[in-house]
Amino acid sequence: MSREQYQVPTSSGTGAAAGGASSSYNVPGAARDYAGESGGGVMYYLCGDCAVRVPLEKGAPIRCQKCGARVLYKERTKR
Repeated sequence: MSREQYQVPTSSGTGAAAGGASSSYNVPGAARDYAGESGGGVMYYLCGDCAVRVPLEKGAPIRCQKCGARVLYKERTKR
């Protein structure tokens, strides 16, 4: 099938007519927040210059609050 012949599937209509499966893309765990284990949204990083522990939220500027450096390293996990 060429690109010109492809038609984007629409959500209108019944699920049985649209290929036999449900047309809703609700996959368990698909909307999971990977920013934190419990969904807190705060991750901790180590500054590359002053080695201070820097908390960052989603969308926050990547910068050390103490020295202003922009090189941050993710902390190792404790397994």
